[in-house]
Amino acid sequence: MFDYTKFIMDETVKILSIDSPTGYTDDAADFIMTELRGLGYAPVKTNKGGVLVDLGGKNAEDGVLIETHLDTLGGMVAEVKGNGRLRLTNIGGMNPNNAETENVRVITKFSGKYEGTLQLCNASIHVNGDYSSTTRAWDKMEVVLDENVSSRDEVLKLGIRAGDFVCFEPRTRITEKGYIKSRFLDDKLSVGILIGYAKYLKDENIVPDRRIWGHITVFEEVGHGGAASMPAGVTEAISVDMGCVGDGLECTERKVSICAKDSGGPYSYMVVKGLIAAAEREHLDYAVDVYPHYSSDVESTLSAGNDLRHGLIGAGVYASHGYERSHRDGVENTFNLLRAYLG
Repeated sequence: MFDYTKFIMDETVKILSIDSPTGYTDDAADFIMTELRGLGYAPVKTNKGGVLVDLGGKNAEDGVLIETHLDTLGGMVAEVKGNGRLRLTNIGGMNPNNAETENVRVITKFSGKYEGTLQLCNASIHVNGDYSSTTRAWDKMEVVLDENVSSRDEVLKLGIRAGDFVCFEPRTRITEKGYIKSRFLDDKLSVGILIGYAKYLKDENIVPDRRIWGHITVFEEVGHGGAASMPAGVTEAISVDMGCVGDGLECTERKVSICAKDSGGPYSYMVVKGLIAAAEREHLDYAVDVYPHYSSDVESTLSAGNDLRHGLIGAGVYASHGYERSHRDGVENTFNLLRAYLG
């Protein structure tokens, strides 16, 4: 059979190369639209900017919605400072503790893009005696632009102002041992998996028993990605998002995680049971876990008033919201769980 795992990994690298912090996702969504059209589907862009696609299937009155999200963490210019540096506000859960020294791109409204680096204010350790003891917080950090500027007026003349998006370099790498390391595997790795599943259905002429829809959302990191664009006839929604890896959990980067409960409460019993049964039937490497600090698109779908069963799966991802790591085995197990559960 075609190596769908390699296809997914390659597709993920392409997606990771396109900046898409929440609120600035059109370029990435357009790429997804092009990829799905190339596979023979007819995706539509929602009013919110997400991508909705009918993947086919027989029973349209008992449909399943697969939700992934394309938006990522990021920053926004909150202030152009008098010294020509930029104070940021976070988009989503971007954390200054692990964002320090990252290269960034500032996206202006009308004057193109500018590069810089997020640094601690007074960042030279040979000068700043409080370097090690300073708490990393957004009001203690600044973007140093790679431009010959040293004043607010000089920066404003470049066209940079409050409200401009700031995108962080993902630093994507795939190692010889099959690990993929990058910022924003949450949730671009799952978007790659969804596209791989769409390719599988088309290439292998698979018609699932239930109508399958894909929704690539663009506001998950701020809490309302899955709150709209529900196709008629859908009775179940599965969020494919990163699986948590850490102390007290069973999942690793090489497994597919089936979430039983997160911060929003338990997932639907029959869905979790069905996912476990499918994983057992196919002898997949999986874990069932309870996530202590987590919420997913499908929970915003329920909060919007939709009457659905719901579930959450995903490839194990370590160091979430930082420099994340997963593995091709986790990707393969997640892809195969979709196949086993949905067709």
